Amino acid sequence: MQSENGFMDQVARLVTNAAGAAKGLRDEIGTMAKTRAEKLANDLELVPREEFEAMRAIALKAQADVEALTLRLNALEKRLSTQA
Repeated sequence: MQSENGFMDQVARLVTNAAGAAKGLRDEIGTMAKTRAEKLANDLELVPREEFEAMRAIALKAQADVEALTLRLNALEKRLSTQA
């Protein structure tokens, strides 16, 4: 009976140690993957979402301004052509 309990204790310790090692390995792989992804993003010169959205808003405003100025210019040209 004593030898069965000792064997079971050893098996339980082995399983516990293996689970701890597996968790440590999983954490290490996750950290390595995140580091690699960040390096790849930096190498590709990707910008963060916030910077992209800010530049997009600026571009949309510039486009709207150009369209408004184009309409004004067309109106002025039309007015000038009718005066001549």
